Amino acid sequence: MTNEGKYVIHATIRTDGTVARKDVVGAIFGQTEGLLGEELQLRKLQRTGRIGHVDVILHQNKGKVNGEIQLSSSIDQVSTAVIGAALETIDRIGPCKAVIKVKKIENIISVKKDTVIDRAKELLLDIVNSGADESKNILDEVRSVLNLGKETDYKGMTAGPNVIKSEAIIIVEGRNDVRNLLKYDIKNAIATMGSGIMPELAELAKTKKTVTAFLDGDRGGKLLLMELEGKIGKSLTHVAFAPTSREVEHLEMKVVTKALTQKETAGKVVARIKTEINKDDDRAVGRGREVAAPDEVKAWAGMLDGLSRNHAVIVQEDGSGSEPIGARSLETALTDSSGAQGLVFAGKVTARIFDLASGAGIENVLGSSVGKVTRKSGVQAYSADDL
Repeated sequence: MTNEGKYVIHATIRTDGTVARKDVVGAIFGQTEGLLGEELQLRKLQRTGRIGHVDVILHQNKGKVNGEIQLSSSIDQVSTAVIGAALETIDRIGPCKAVIKVKKIENIISVKKDTVIDRAKELLLDIVNSGADESKNILDEVRSVLNLGKETDYKGMTAGPNVIKSEAIIIVEGRNDVRNLLKYDIKNAIATMGSGIMPELAELAKTKKTVTAFLDGDRGGKLLLMELEGKIGKSLTHVAFAPTSREVEHLEMKVVTKALTQKETAGKVVARIKTEINKDDDRAVGRGREVAAPDEVKAWAGMLDGLSRNHAVIVQEDGSGSEPIGARSLETALTDSSGAQGLVFAGKVTARIFDLASGAGIENVLGSSVGKVTRKSGVQAYSADDL
């Protein structure tokens, strides 16, 4: 079985209050845990690539939220149907009542077959209408087949023949991306094979000097970049995107060359994409104060004691705090920090603090006070009075 989905669960969601996408995803994993038995634990299935991303799109209307949920599955149809039924048992998300209803379970293979038939008709018409160029098209097709023969399998992932010995690799999404690059004599590409980044790919990336993610120019490409960054981390050195709304598997040689030539450093692109995704969240579900500060934020209260006005402390992943940082030095300190999970600020949380925290990938800020805006760019702010 490959990691490409065979089915997609389409469901609607309605809540009687404001929730964010991460709240919906957390409820799906949390409230179905233990309900479906060991074989259908969603977290385990996602780690092994047998289910994909939980894709949630939310819209706010008069203090309520409605939207759609999509979940891809590579397991059998019976198990997929059971998971769909389990989603409908979720009746609360955070403090809000919720109703989830599965509209349909789509058979991707059937959809692909229809796409193949339609595309084959178009290709046949192209051949019939090609006239004098027919022999040239045939030669191109033959050369393409010869190139496809060079592809290899690396621990379940389609790859070019040089992916092991080369000091640089190019990570793409699917096997057709690898095949397209092979046509242009690019032999060091490897495919993630859909949802779920295999541990073997992360290990391979650690052995390379340069690791470039070459992704589709759509929202799916951005989401895959976030997953790669989470699983591969600092081993990911560069990122290149296909032109907007285009896929790597369909790019011409000159477009491939241009995209790879214009690749950017991974850290810069990841920060930019995270900001875009956070802004999408804000537009989708609005801004507002959380019901209560999470325990991890409450644990930071002691860091405010004795902290000079307009000074900050960066909270690390282990819960420890940095030395106090002045307002003028805060931007540089956040840029240089690695693994920051929070920010404590002895002052009012302003738009500048929101922007600095968002750029550093920080989701929660604790300040002495907070204005009317308590959530911005994917960052939630709490005041000392919220603790």
